[in-house]
Amino acid sequence: MRQIGKQEIEDIAIGAAVLGTGGGGDPYIGKLMALQAVEEYGPITLLSVEEVPDDALVVASGGMGAPTVLIEKIPSGHEVAQTFQSLEKYMGKEVFATYPIEAGGINSMLPLALAAQLRLPVVDVDGMGRAFPELQMTTFYLDGISATPMVLADEKGNVTIMDTIDNSWTERIARSVTVQKGGSATCAIYPMLGKNLKESGIHSILQLEEEIGRAIRLAKETNVDPVKEVLKLTSGFELFRGKVVDVDRKTEGGWARGVAKIEGLQAYKGENLEIRFQNEHLLARTKDRLLCVTPDLIAVLDAETGLPITTEGLRYGARCVVIGMPCHPKWRTEKGIETVGPRYFRYDADYIPVEQLVEKGSVAK
Repeated sequence: MRQIGKQEIEDIAIGAAVLGTGGGGDPYIGKLMALQAVEEYGPITLLSVEEVPDDALVVASGGMGAPTVLIEKIPSGHEVAQTFQSLEKYMGKEVFATYPIEAGGINSMLPLALAAQLRLPVVDVDGMGRAFPELQMTTFYLDGISATPMVLADEKGNVTIMDTIDNSWTERIARSVTVQKGGSATCAIYPMLGKNLKESGIHSILQLEEEIGRAIRLAKETNVDPVKEVLKLTSGFELFRGKVVDVDRKTEGGWARGVAKIEGLQAYKGENLEIRFQNEHLLARTKDRLLCVTPDLIAVLDAETGLPITTEGLRYGARCVVIGMPCHPKWRTEKGIETVGPRYFRYDADYIPVEQLVEKGSVAK
C-alpha cells in the first residue's frame, strides 16, 4: 500500500499512453482529471493485488468510445462516480476498490480520479497489459469472467445498466449505447471478487507505467535516449524511424479507424511503413516485411522526446520512432490469439511474436 500524488500521476499518464498502443484516450485529458481530483480530495491509495481480500467486490472504471471524440467531448468528471453508485445499488453490495480495465492515457487515469473522489483504493492490476478496442478483449474474458452487470453514463446524466448473456454481446450493445450518448461515455465494468482479480488480472501494470513515464522524464535531465530507456523496461524493439507523411483516419461505429504512413529516415531511408489502427495500433508493416502485429504492442514515440503519440495525435511531418513490445503471455494462448489476433481484425496475416520477427531478421535489431 502506498500513496499516489501529483508526480506519480504525471509519470503514470505518460507510461500508460506508451502501453496504450495509441489508444486508451488522450493522456493529457486523463492526467488533468486525476490531478484535479487529487487537488480537491487528497492523495490516492494504491494497493497491490495481493492486498485485496478474496471476498471483496472490485470493479473496473474507464471510458468507452472513439479517442477522437474525447478531444472535443471531455468528461465532466462526475459520470464515473455515478456509474459506481448505480452499480452498488443494482448489486446491493459496496465496492471495495477500483482498477483500470486497460492501460491507456485516459483509461489509466479515470480510476485514479474516481478513487480520489469516492475515497476508494486503486488496485495495481488491469485486464489487458495494453489497450484493445473491444470490451471482451480482456484476460478476464479468457477466464470466463462476465463483463456485466455494467453501467454506462454520459455527461448529461443518462445512465444505462446492462446485464448480457456474454461479453461479446456486452460489447455490441454497449458500443451502440455509446454512439447514442455522443460517441463516448464512462463505465463501471467487470465487477468481480478479489480472488478472481488475483487469478485473471495482469499484475503491477500501474507500477510499470510509472517506471516508463519516469524514465522518459528523467531522460531529458540525464541526456540519455528516452526511446532506449523505454525499450529496456518493456523488453521492446525499435521497428522503424521516420516522418509521418499521411494519416487516413475516420470515426465510425464508435471507433477511430485508419492507416498511418511513415517515410523512413536514417537507417530506414528508402522504406515506407504502414500502421493500421482501430483506436489502437494493431499492425505495422513495410511493403516486404511484417514488423509487429496484435496482440504484441505497437507504440509510436516522438523521436526527440520519447513521448508517446496517440492515434488521434498523429500528424503530418511528425518525426517518430515506432517500437514493438511483447504482449503478456496470456494473449499468446490459442484463445488469446482467437480473441485479439490479426485474423479477428480481418488482417491477412498470422500472429508471429515480435521477438521471432526480430530473430529472423524481419526487423532491425
